Amino acid sequence: MPIWSREELSRRWNLARQPLPEQVDRPALRLLLGELSVFREPFVRPFRNLPIEPATAPQTVMLLPGFASHPMQMGYLAKNIERAGHRVKRWGLGFNFGPTDDNVERLGKRLVQIHQRYGRDVVLIGWSLGGLFARELANQHPDKVAKVITMGSPFSGNPRANNAWRVYQFIAGHPVDKPPVEYPVSTKPPVDTVALWSERDGVIHPPASRGDTGERDRAIQVDCTHIGFSYSPNSIQAVLKELAEL
Repeated sequence: MPIWSREELSRRWNLARQPLPEQVDRPALRLLLGELSVFREPFVRPFRNLPIEPATAPQTVMLLPGFASHPMQMGYLAKNIERAGHRVKRWGLGFNFGPTDDNVERLGKRLVQIHQRYGRDVVLIGWSLGGLFARELANQHPDKVAKVITMGSPFSGNPRANNAWRVYQFIAGHPVDKPPVEYPVSTKPPVDTVALWSERDGVIHPPASRGDTGERDRAIQVDCTHIGFSYSPNSIQAVLKELAEL
């Protein structure tokens, strides 16, 4: 992350302090506190036996991490997708601190390179903000994408219907409703688009990640927290089921 000047820090602080519009729903505090269950995961994982069916039609997959997260945080998901026989590629941008003209362009080039290298359309799996990147990529390069799977991604409704928008605006440096992308985040890509969402999500309001008819092809409810999309057995199985249907 760059070192900001005093003026830039002040600008970003003012972005973070913008008032919340009236009648915007966000997950309840109890759900946000439920996200702390992530600290239990390292102690549970060694004893988890997650059955994985071998893929009959292996796919090439690109994983896109959530806001302020690194691809390593999707490592467990990647490992289990690979256990099924699919090929998993990282997005190649390190931490996800929000879209810029530069990183959206670089990500498009990354997608084209993976498509050319393996000679097949790529499945884009995006967690939270990563799902918005995935939708943008698929809108820009529909001939390179086999399917988009979003996991708790806020692509529908008011972009402030979550518990992270203030932090997002401070770090990304732009209003959450004015990202530097070509297509509105609610615009459905012209490929099969599946939205995984959860009632237990403590960060994103469920309707925002579930979407409305016309904004995605299908919405599938899973039982996990927002952070749990990256490691929950329910989330992993839902992803593998979608990959198996290609």
